[in-house]
Amino acid sequence: MPEVKGWDAWRSRPNILLLMADDLGIGDVGCYGNTTLRTPNIDRLAEEGVRLTQHLSAASVCTPSRAAFLTGRYPLRSGLVSSQGRRVLQWSAASGGLPSTLAELLQDQGYVTGLIGKWHLGVNCVRAGDHCHHPLRHGFHHFFGMPFSMMGDCVPGSLSERRAGLQHQLHLGAQALALAALTLATAKLTRLLRLPWTPVACAAGAAGLLLLCSRALDVLVVHADCYLMRDHRVVEQPMDLHRTSGRLLREADAFLQSHQRDPFLLFVSFLHVHTPLVTTDRFRGRSAHGLYGDHVEELDWMVGRILDMLDARGLTRDTVVYFASDHGGSLEAQLDGQQLGGWNGIFRGGKGMGGWEGGIRVPGIFRWPGVLPAGRVVSAPTSLMDVLPTAVRLAGGHLPQDRVIDGQDLLPLLLGTGQGGHEFLMHYCENLLHAVRWYQAETGAVWKVHYVTPRFHPPGAGACYGRGVCPCSGPGVIEHDPPLLFNLASDPGETRPLSVHTEPRFPEVVARVRRAVEEHRRTVSPVALQLDAGNVWKPWLQPCCGRFPLCWCDDHETGEP
Repeated sequence: MPEVKGWDAWRSRPNILLLMADDLGIGDVGCYGNTTLRTPNIDRLAEEGVRLTQHLSAASVCTPSRAAFLTGRYPLRSGLVSSQGRRVLQWSAASGGLPSTLAELLQDQGYVTGLIGKWHLGVNCVRAGDHCHHPLRHGFHHFFGMPFSMMGDCVPGSLSERRAGLQHQLHLGAQALALAALTLATAKLTRLLRLPWTPVACAAGAAGLLLLCSRALDVLVVHADCYLMRDHRVVEQPMDLHRTSGRLLREADAFLQSHQRDPFLLFVSFLHVHTPLVTTDRFRGRSAHGLYGDHVEELDWMVGRILDMLDARGLTRDTVVYFASDHGGSLEAQLDGQQLGGWNGIFRGGKGMGGWEGGIRVPGIFRWPGVLPAGRVVSAPTSLMDVLPTAVRLAGGHLPQDRVIDGQDLLPLLLGTGQGGHEFLMHYCENLLHAVRWYQAETGAVWKVHYVTPRFHPPGAGACYGRGVCPCSGPGVIEHDPPLLFNLASDPGETRPLSVHTEPRFPEVVARVRRAVEEHRRTVSPVALQLDAGNVWKPWLQPCCGRFPLCWCDDHETGEP
C-alpha cells in the first residue's frame, strides 16, 4: 500500500465508509449515464475517485448478495441460498444467518465498527434474544437499523413482494384455513340454532372472515418485520417510515462524532430505494420519474449529507468511501401502471433474474482523496466480494487461511499500478449456476455463457410480471444446450447470442468455461442451505419490545439530520 507523507502511523490505515443502496439500478445514476435524474453527490464521488464500470454482485437478490459482500465468498459457501424458491430471508423471525464477516476482521485490527440501516442476514437461532446472527455477533460494535428488510407490507395496501411472489403461499394458506374454519363453524352454528344451511350465508360469512384474516396478516407483518433496533434492543415497533431516514442520518452523525479520532469501519446500509418508497415531503414530486425518481434523489441527498459529515470533522482525506448497490433494479416493481423499481440502463434483465447483467451489474465507486486517482475508470470485472480483501489490506490485516476467499484485492486496479479483475466469475441463482463470465485481459473479450435463463412472463416481456421475481428452476426457466454465448465487450446488452456459425471460437470458449466451472466446484464444500430449512416465521424467534404478541414501542428522537 502506498505511504502518505505526514500521516500518523495509524493514519496509514484509513477509515472505511461503506455506502450501500438497496435495489438501485446502475442506470439510475448520472455518472453511469442517467441524464434525467439528479444524483450530484454520487456523481461527485465518481469525479473525485475511481468508477468501476463492470462491478458485479454475487446474487441478484438481497440476502445472498449481502452475505457475499460481507464474507468475500460466494453465498453458496455460507449456505445463504435456497434450492426451493425461498431466495432471501423471508421473516425477521426465521432462523438462518451469517458466518464471520469483514467487520470481524477489521475489529481484530483495532477498528471501531458500526452498521446503520438494513441487515437482512438473520437475528436469532433457537429463541428470541439469543442474537446468534445479530450484527453485534458478527464484528459490529454498534448497530442501529432494520434487522430485516423493507417490504411493501410495511405500508399496508402498497406493493407487496410477499403477495406477488415470495410469501403468496402464506396468504393463500391463511385464507384456506380461514375458509375451512368458517365452514365448520357455520355448520355447527346452523345445527345449534336450527337455522337453514344456505350457501349464500356461508359465502357471506367466508368473505367477511377472509377480509378480517387479510387485515390481521397486514398487522402481523408490520409488527413482525418492520421495526428498528439499537444494538440488541428493539426501540421502535412498528417503524414510523416517514422519520426513519432522519434517524439513520442522525445515527451516522453520532457515530462519526464519537469515533473521529479512532480508525473506524462504518457501513451505512440504506433502506432506499426498495419499495414502498416512503419519501419525505421535501423530495416528493421533485423528479421527472415519479415516486421512484423522488426516492433516488432523496438517496443521493442522504449520501451528500454523510459526505458533509466527513468534511465537517476533517475526515475526508483520511477516509476511503465506497458506494454500491446490492444488486440491480427491480423491473417487476409496478403498481397500478406506475413503475416503482429502477432502471438498469442498457443491460438486460433486473433484480432476481439469475445471470442477466441487469440484475447483477451495479454502481461501484471508491474515493480516497490524495491516494486514489480522481476520475479514474476501471472496466475490468470486479465484484462486491472484492471489498473484503481490499478493506483487510487497507487495515493492515491478513485474510483468513481456513476458508476460500473468492474476492480479490482491488488496490492495484484502483491505483492504476497493476493489472487485475476476475478471470472467471460464477453467477448463481439460488444454489444453481446460471451463467459464467470469462475475462480475457490480453484480448479485452468478456465472454458470458448462460446455461439457464428465466422465462419472461408474459412471453415477449423483459421481466416476470405478476410473479414477484423470476424463478431459478422449474417450468419458469429455459435450459440452454448448447449454452447461450455473448461477448459483453461488443454486446453489453446481451442482445446478440453467438453460435458456431457466427463465432469461430464458440467451442473453445464453451469448453474453457466448462473446465473453469469444474475447477470451481471442486472448491465448494457441501453446507446446509439455510434458506431452505427454517425460512418461515417462528413466533418463538420474534424480536419484540413488549410481551409477545403485543409488540409496540416508540423511542422517538427528534432533530434535524
